[in-house]
Amino acid sequence: MYDWAEFRHFLYLLTILEKGGFRAAADELHTSQPNLTVQARRFQDHASLRLFRKSKNGRIGPTETGIAFINLARLVLEIREEVVDALIAIERGEIGVIRFGSTPLVDQDLFRSFCKLHKELLPRTTVRPTHGDAAQLAQEILDGMIDAAIITLPLAHPDLHVEELRRDRIVVCLRKDHPLAAKAALQVSDLQDNLTVIYHPHHHPDAHLRLLELLSDAGVALGEYSCASHPSEMQNLVAEGLGLALIREGTQLEEGLITRRLRGVGWTVDTAVIYHMQRYPKTVPVLVRMLKRAIQKESLRSGVSTVPRFSNGAAKSLAGAAAGTQEQSSLYIESR
Repeated sequence: MYDWAEFRHFLYLLTILEKGGFRAAADELHTSQPNLTVQARRFQDHASLRLFRKSKNGRIGPTETGIAFINLARLVLEIREEVVDALIAIERGEIGVIRFGSTPLVDQDLFRSFCKLHKELLPRTTVRPTHGDAAQLAQEILDGMIDAAIITLPLAHPDLHVEELRRDRIVVCLRKDHPLAAKAALQVSDLQDNLTVIYHPHHHPDAHLRLLELLSDAGVALGEYSCASHPSEMQNLVAEGLGLALIREGTQLEEGLITRRLRGVGWTVDTAVIYHMQRYPKTVPVLVRMLKRAIQKESLRSGVSTVPRFSNGAAKSLAGAAAGTQEQSSLYIESR
């Protein structure tokens, strides 16, 4: 449909906009100014776009569309680099056995899709899945034992690339016969003395600390509780009548259990891919993009956003808190 749009057009126009003029861009690209002028005009005419305007001093400034173009062109060129790097690595036989990790709190359908996408990309390559806690998997990536992992945030390390995949709302899991089940939605205050089933703090200490902060900010003190080492154990404890638990919305529930949303907060579980900043199979960045695209398509198909955005003042982010922001609130919590 857009066969006239070539990578060089994105590079040329991006350089023109970044340098603020044709002459400086031509010098940067080692080409002639007339060539740049012709290519820039052809691209804009074909697409019916106006990406820049000249000021009185002769410098070029981006239009509103041009500002968007700068970021999108960088993305296009970045993807090109990733794809070519992956193809070269494949051609050289550098992609051997792939080892992907996942934490118990990750949606296992998502992890299976991650592994399956790599098998579709390279059918003859063996994918070896492994499971562990977030800190354990991060260390195994640093030690070269695995290539990438899908985890729940927060997690940060200067040598790890962390790319968020999606955010899922956190809901309350309770028995159908629990007195609070009669409510269409719960208040955060309903958690007081009822939130007594949690994921074991030792398996994700940072997330546990953030949970305590969020509860404290909402005026809830966590009292005595039962611990679970796996998401399925959390549901079992709830089913046994030991209290409420916080889980990921959309989780497949055991018989006799239901979920309820929490009013006034936007707590989410944030899922991300992590891999080494320098040492990683060159197929991984491409695979992450493929997975994110699949997530977006599934979200559009189902009509349910996997990245809810909350505008109320109570919405804070666990992942954001680690980065110094206060835009959204996220927690670890369970999967299927």
